[in-house]
Amino acid sequence: MSLAAGRLPARQVRDGIRASIGHAARAQFAFRASTWTGIVGCVLQVILVHLVWTAVYGDRTDVAGVAQVDAVTYAVLGVLTTTLFQPFIFDSLLGRLRTGAIAFDVMRPISAVPVALARQVGGTIGQLPAAAAALVIGLALGAIALPGSWLSGLACLVSLILGFTIALIVNFTVGLVGFWTLEVGGAFLIYRMLAQFSSGALIPLWFMPDWLTGILTLLPFSAQIFVPLSIYVDRDPGWHTVGAIGLQAVWILVLIALATLVWRRAIRRLVIFGG
Repeated sequence: MSLAAGRLPARQVRDGIRASIGHAARAQFAFRASTWTGIVGCVLQVILVHLVWTAVYGDRTDVAGVAQVDAVTYAVLGVLTTTLFQPFIFDSLLGRLRTGAIAFDVMRPISAVPVALARQVGGTIGQLPAAAAALVIGLALGAIALPGSWLSGLACLVSLILGFTIALIVNFTVGLVGFWTLEVGGAFLIYRMLAQFSSGALIPLWFMPDWLTGILTLLPFSAQIFVPLSIYVDRDPGWHTVGAIGLQAVWILVLIALATLVWRRAIRRLVIFGG
């Protein structure tokens, strides 16, 4: 079993993936109270982040070489990016493992892997209303500045797509832990804390000790959020920007290879109809 789809006409594969995306997105809106709670929670995060970082800077316009407007913009966009990139929809994979529904996923003509990734994309779509509402509030508060330059904005868009791809692959790979043990609450909690801290979503890597920054930049988490947002506020993009985006692309290749290896080992542990 590989990360590729099964041998079906491309149109049927696309239809199946779109259906999975749509189902996961609709599932996010199944409970209105939960949807509104998510929107309110995201908006409150933006407001609090804006207030905290503004208070931290106080009358200073620059801290550790980082301008206040850049730090506040980064922090607010970090909330929005985290909301979209890390909905942790891999929990649905665990649920299908517990109920045995994963067996039907594996036997379908379309590989279970793109279907699982499609569900994560659908989960992200389900978070769009919360992110959009928070974005409006952030703009109204003046907490989000324009990108450092038009080139920075364009490069940030490319970097965000690559960062989202990295998040999808990492989330999926962590979800495969459920093939070995169905009690993975502790592992997921550790992963979530590690991902949010190491990605720079909570504290930009600019403000961390040099030795810690060096370690975190070697992990794929920083390529998810810190790299795109640091590119966004960069007023002088250049070859260092190209290098950062290139490293994201390398991470995607490495993570695909790792996910393929883990998936092949995981699928060997699956017993369908006693065989």
